[in-house]
Amino acid sequence: MKAAYFDAHGGLDVLKVGELPAPALGPGDVRIRVKACALNHLDLFVREGWHGLKLPMPHVGGTDVAGVVSEVAPDVRGVKMGDEVIVNPGLNFEADADGRQITPGGVSIVGETRWGGLAEECVVPATHVLPKPVNMSWEEAAALPLTAITASQMVKRKANVKPGDKVLVLGAGGGVGVMAVQIAKVLGAWVVATTGGADKIEKVRALGADEVIDYHADENWSKTAFLLSGKTGYDVIIDSVGAATWKFSLRSLRNGGRLVTCGATTGPIGETDIRLIFWKQLSILGSTMGVPADLEDALAWWKEGRLKVVVDSVWPLENVGEAQAYLDGAKQFGKVVLTP
Repeated sequence: MKAAYFDAHGGLDVLKVGELPAPALGPGDVRIRVKACALNHLDLFVREGWHGLKLPMPHVGGTDVAGVVSEVAPDVRGVKMGDEVIVNPGLNFEADADGRQITPGGVSIVGETRWGGLAEECVVPATHVLPKPVNMSWEEAAALPLTAITASQMVKRKANVKPGDKVLVLGAGGGVGVMAVQIAKVLGAWVVATTGGADKIEKVRALGADEVIDYHADENWSKTAFLLSGKTGYDVIIDSVGAATWKFSLRSLRNGGRLVTCGATTGPIGETDIRLIFWKQLSILGSTMGVPADLEDALAWWKEGRLKVVVDSVWPLENVGEAQAYLDGAKQFGKVVLTP
């Protein structure tokens, strides 16, 4: 099969596109003929590698996958050949009886710990595919899962957003930010969002944000955000940006506010004034992935017209390097999608 892969961790130069043996079909698995695969910063991090990450090589990335079932294992029930499906990539993120995430001891994620969808074929457990809505495009289907799941966990359970809460979403041009703005609005929050570039302002506003700040044009964006809150600060801040925004996020919270983080795209070391944490009795909450119901909820909201899937651009698999560089440069609004 044709695939984008790497034989060693590193920069964009380690990426290759060529022929690899198709992955084996195990018990409980289905084989998917990939129609589209969306990129995430996770793809960049896995390609670059980190201390403790040990993957068999070569490795095929790609966490967000949509396609047609082309083969099913003999023990699979409820999924058949020809089904059009969306993959839930969090393979061991389950919920307890109250719907809260059970944090796994390790992670099992499509595209990270096993081969993903940057290829013509992908093999995943049958338990982790959902029917694709007939009127949803393949590109939209691929662009939905990871960011919707991640943002749902952050906004619904970690932040526990309620109607009337003041929520600040940082980096609302990225995949998680696009979803977080919309989910916070679905839950009844008043939402301020930041984004980079005048061309993105109206796009973020169209997602439902009540106020939008262009941090490229406003170097004092955190002060502007504070003033927009009525000088009260925010109940919740959703921050997947990391080092560049961390100290400003802590300052912008009200007393008792919650800062929820799922990533660090600008770097992992954030400046922290510890006094702010105890003086203001702040909560800093880490979040990774979500639970299976999150993707089901996102699909239901999409069908109801309450959630938009934003596709920035579509690239052929052969241009995976250029697509990853584009994502890394934060040029996109929404998701970057590749097709084999």
